[in-house]
Amino acid sequence: MAKNKKKKDKKAKTAQRVYFFGNGKAQGKAGMKELLGGKGANLAEMTNLGVPVPPGFTITTETCADYYTSGGKWPKHLKEEVAQNIAKLEKAMDAEFGNPNKPLLVSVRSGAAVSMPGMMDTVLNLGLNDAVCEGLIARTGNARWVYDSFRRFIDMFGDVVMGCDHEHFEHVIDAAKKKAGVRLDNELNADQLKAVCAEYEKVYKKHVGEPFPQNPRVQLEYSINAVFGSWNSARAIKYRQLNEIKGLLGTAVNVQAMVFGNMGDDCGTGVCFTRNPSTGTKEFYGEYLINAQGEDVVAGIRTPEPMINLKAYSGRLYKELTGLMTYLEKHYKEMQDIEFTIQQGKLYILQTRTGKRTATAAVKIAVDMLKEKLIDKKIAISRVTPAQLDQLLHPSFKSGVKRDVIAKGLPASPGAAVGQVAYDAETAEKWKEEGKKIILVRIETSPEDIGGMAAAQGVLTARGGMTSHAAVVARGMGCCCVAGVGALEIDYAKKQMKVGALTIKEGDWLSLDGTSGEVINGRLETVDPEMSGDFGKFMSWCDEVRILGVRTNADTPEDAERARNFGAQGIGLCRTEHMFFEGERIWAVRQMILAADDYQKLSDQIDALTGQGELDAKGQKELAKLQKAFADPKAKFEGALATLLPYQRDDFVGIFTAMAGLPVTIRLLDPPLHEFLPQDAKSQAEMARRLGVTPSKVKTKVEELHEFNPMLGHRGCRLTITYPALARMQTRAIIEAALQVTAKGKKVHPEIMIPLVGTVRELDFVKAHVEAEIAAVFKEKGKKVGYMIGTMIEVPRAAVTADQIARSAEFFSFGTNDLTQMGCGFSRDDAGKFLADYVKKGIFDADPFQSLDTEGVGRLVELGITLGRKTRQNLKVGICGEHGGDPASIAFCHKVGMNYVSCSPFRVPIARLAAARAALAEGKAKKAKKK
Repeated sequence: MAKNKKKKDKKAKTAQRVYFFGNGKAQGKAGMKELLGGKGANLAEMTNLGVPVPPGFTITTETCADYYTSGGKWPKHLKEEVAQNIAKLEKAMDAEFGNPNKPLLVSVRSGAAVSMPGMMDTVLNLGLNDAVCEGLIARTGNARWVYDSFRRFIDMFGDVVMGCDHEHFEHVIDAAKKKAGVRLDNELNADQLKAVCAEYEKVYKKHVGEPFPQNPRVQLEYSINAVFGSWNSARAIKYRQLNEIKGLLGTAVNVQAMVFGNMGDDCGTGVCFTRNPSTGTKEFYGEYLINAQGEDVVAGIRTPEPMINLKAYSGRLYKELTGLMTYLEKHYKEMQDIEFTIQQGKLYILQTRTGKRTATAAVKIAVDMLKEKLIDKKIAISRVTPAQLDQLLHPSFKSGVKRDVIAKGLPASPGAAVGQVAYDAETAEKWKEEGKKIILVRIETSPEDIGGMAAAQGVLTARGGMTSHAAVVARGMGCCCVAGVGALEIDYAKKQMKVGALTIKEGDWLSLDGTSGEVINGRLETVDPEMSGDFGKFMSWCDEVRILGVRTNADTPEDAERARNFGAQGIGLCRTEHMFFEGERIWAVRQMILAADDYQKLSDQIDALTGQGELDAKGQKELAKLQKAFADPKAKFEGALATLLPYQRDDFVGIFTAMAGLPVTIRLLDPPLHEFLPQDAKSQAEMARRLGVTPSKVKTKVEELHEFNPMLGHRGCRLTITYPALARMQTRAIIEAALQVTAKGKKVHPEIMIPLVGTVRELDFVKAHVEAEIAAVFKEKGKKVGYMIGTMIEVPRAAVTADQIARSAEFFSFGTNDLTQMGCGFSRDDAGKFLADYVKKGIFDADPFQSLDTEGVGRLVELGITLGRKTRQNLKVGICGEHGGDPASIAFCHKVGMNYVSCSPFRVPIARLAAARAALAEGKAKKAKKK
């Protein structure tokens, strides 16, 4: 052990921390991004390729990690290595740090393994001081350039390194321009800039508490520390969170010899892309400025020139730059984002990296590069992320527009929505008929709000998480939704809400960003997504390699058709409860609920009495009494089911027709009955009037059905065990609809799913009623149709006894919303209040309701599949929770051998891409099968 430790310590001491590049040779290369960061690795690569790159050196990402573990101190030997590489750089540039006659000036830049543009710190013109400025002026005769560079350095060093806010320096230069009567920085002359530098040094001393450092080596040490420190700046941490960047050691530090674009009119600087990053079009795209430094291009002080104008400025430079752009793109086989500087007519490349792009551009570039034989299909698929595809399928806000963000919640359903605020579903539906755009605002939604949600452009809730009713339904509709905005104080009575000091009244305009979770005051302009032929071509490549089937969660023919157009291979979850709220059918449901207890109680008593055999006189009398009492609840309960049957049958006819030839999994009634009853006194009185009962009877029934934890209460198969007639009615509707559609020459594949099973005996009980009803329909109609009966695995007990359940179930569909809730012990509607904090503090990598907890809940899933297939080898397995549309969860589903995933219609293309990427990552890509 001691010997091994000694070896390890020796290795740590001798590990190279600094890598040099220059004079056509570099110690690093492109494949060393993890160690040198993307920028450092690419600078090394370009140097080795002979691209004109100013020489320099890179301090490794491992050193950044060690800097933090050492409490903000330089690791051992770093000082010596930096000194050695400064000496190499001085030799390469024939210059010397701090020498007024031939000074070495450098830039200090960050560079992580994953590009984080603008998130970490940069310092330019390092090495300048009062003496060096005088020497440079004597040497070049260009006093204006020298003082312009020095004032930039003092400003940047003071702001970035020492925390002296840029605004303090801005006041000085604004005053100088005003005094000189000019508008732009580059209109100030040498003497005026010299005076600015003197004032900048005074500002620095005032706010930092010490004079501006004149020693370049001290400047360098402080700047390296600042770059290391910027790795954990608030903006860098936020960027990594938003882009789910994890597992990186830290940032590298790149120290590079300066080249100057601000020495005169034969100098310039710019940023260019090898393809248009907005559209993906193959064209040289970018901007530049003459007589400027890099920050001027992005600061907006001067308006940059478009790339094509460089041709008129200098045909030679334009040809050289575009030639290098083409060369670098072909070398990296990827669209490049390149920074360049022209110093006295000579072109230098300061950086190249993979260019950021819009979703539209990502698809086009992938398709075009395949056509150009730069990449193959596997690489093309890897070039488009599921998040980009998500953007492509939903409207977004016009870029560059200022947002008045008043609150932020969970990005429950992506897209952009603008509308007038309505606080109830009835108003939303009414306004839609009047042609208004609506944002439906609710404390939390319930199934009763479905009409208002369908009418709205967006839904905003104060409570609920990523798998709340609002989130699930909105995603299914492709409707923008922001959920769980705790800052909202909603007052239904006054039809208004407060957000801090702001009051939003009914009819006021709001904008919702369902991708970021932002709630924005007022109206923003939206941009519709664009679908090109490239999109269809790209998706066909995904289908060629993925193994997982992709189905959809759809409750209406419209959703089913939309999902099929997006490439769904069937329906993995059709929720029948949403159908009960449409039109007049809700009243039949409510009549059934009022009569249900008396109906079932008397029915059971009659069955028990008649089951005793031949009755004596006393028994006959008792039977007659029961039958008389049974007549009214029987008429109401069975009458309600008879009313609902044709509605349900027609629903299924529409869905089977839309999905002809593909499997359709229909879940029997799942939610508790209280969800179908009104909760407020006014609506309860209306229900009493419609159904001819007293308001007190309605109120009593609502109170009877109240549960402290309804998600664990009387719902799913528990409901149909108490009321088997419910399951029979729904089964009859499914099978009659299947026969009806089959009679029209269309193929139908119904799969009846029994929810919330925890023990095989529950499944057997309900399945017996389902099969009996199917047999009765077949006998009545004289025809048959193929079908399957299976269950949802959403109770942990079902997962661990899956071998028993598979004896009765022909398929499993994992309901991971409930499985996560029960497996983790989280209420999915309440956990949103603290789960973000869990993620922030590293307790969970992601919200387990958004991305499957593979270490915990995932083990239940894997165990359930293993046990189930042990009993039934050809067991069909899928997932129908919201995780079915999450790329990380889809990769897990692929890994554990599921047959398909099921997700909301608008996430079907995302699931197809994620399934393809999962297959490629495992190296098991093959032609997809419809499952």
